[in-house]
Amino acid sequence: MEFGWTVPLVAAPMAGGASTPELVAAVNRAGGLGFLAAGYRSAEAMLRQIRRTRELTDRPIGVNLFVPGPPAPPGPVAAYRERLLPEALQWGIQLPAAIPPDRDDWDAKLDALLREPVAWVSYTFGLPEPAEAAAVRAAGIRQLGTVTSPEEARAATALGLDALAVQGPEAGGHRATHRAEDPPGTLPLLQLITAVREVTALPVIAAGGLGDGPAIAAALRAGAIAALLGTAYLRTEESGASPAHRRALTALGETTVTRAFTGRPARGLRNAFIDRHDRYAPTAYPEVHHLTQPLRAAAARREDLTAMHLWAGTAHHLAREGGAADLTRALWHEARQWND
Repeated sequence: MEFGWTVPLVAAPMAGGASTPELVAAVNRAGGLGFLAAGYRSAEAMLRQIRRTRELTDRPIGVNLFVPGPPAPPGPVAAYRERLLPEALQWGIQLPAAIPPDRDDWDAKLDALLREPVAWVSYTFGLPEPAEAAAVRAAGIRQLGTVTSPEEARAATALGLDALAVQGPEAGGHRATHRAEDPPGTLPLLQLITAVREVTALPVIAAGGLGDGPAIAAALRAGAIAALLGTAYLRTEESGASPAHRRALTALGETTVTRAFTGRPARGLRNAFIDRHDRYAPTAYPEVHHLTQPLRAAAARREDLTAMHLWAGTAHHLAREGGAADLTRALWHEARQWND
C-alpha cells in the first residue's frame, strides 16, 4: 500500500491548535506524513486549514476526526460544576450552566471531506458507521483507525479500514479508547503492537512515547510500519503550542492520565488542578470539556502551569527545539542507526 511517505514518521494530529498547516508541511518536506487535527473545529475551519496546507505542500496530507458519542447524563456534570465554582469565582470566570449536545460538526466535516478529499482520514474515539466509512472509501480517501486494544483493532478491520494507529498508554493527549466509559488500557505500546498484529493483518502505525530514535526503532522492530509522533513536535518552530506549554515540557516532570479537564482520559503533565479535581471528574465528554474551557482559557492567559491542561506523552522530556523538518530527518537518522 502507498502511504505517501519516504520517511515512515507521521506527525500526529493534536487538537486545540498544536497541529498547524506549517507543521504538516514541514514534516512532509522531510519525507514524512503530516496530519491536521479537525477536533474542536467547525467544518469550515477544517477546510480553511486543509486549503492553507495545500498552499504549503503538494504531498499527501491527513485529517483527523473525533467520532461523536452519546450525550452524558446531566447530573454528574452539574455536580462537577458545583465543585469547580469556587475556583471560577476566584478568577472572575463564569462557567456554562447548560451545555447543549455537541457532535463536533461530524456530519458537516464528512460532507466537506467528500467534496474536497484528502489522502488520509483518521478517526479518534471510535469508528464511523459502515455507510459513512463506505462513502469515505468511495471518495478515494484511505482510512486510519486509532485503536487501543485488540478488540478495537478487530472492529476497525471488520469495517474495512486501511490501516491502524495503535496507541499505547504512553501517548500524550486523549486516549483514543472507543467507549468513553471503558478504562484505558495499560499494556505498553510494544506489547500492544504484538497483541494487535495477532488479530489483524492491517498495517500498524505505532503511537505513544516515541520521542527518540531508539524508541522509533523498537516500534519498527515490533512490527509497526511507521511511528506516529505528537509530543516530539510540540517544541518545534512550526508547532502551535503556547510558550507556556513548551516551557512546561521541561519544567514539569511527571505525566498522568486524567479526566479532570475534558471528561475523557488524557495524558498530560501532572499539576495542581489534576490533583484537586481528577477523582471527582465524571465520564462526560465533551460536556466536561465545555465546562472547564473558561477555566483553562483563563489559566492559559495567566500562563499558570498549575491550572493549564498540558497534554504530553511520557517522553516529553525528549522534545526538541528547531524546525520540524530537521527534527524529522534527525529522528529517522537516529532510528536507522539503531536498526542497522
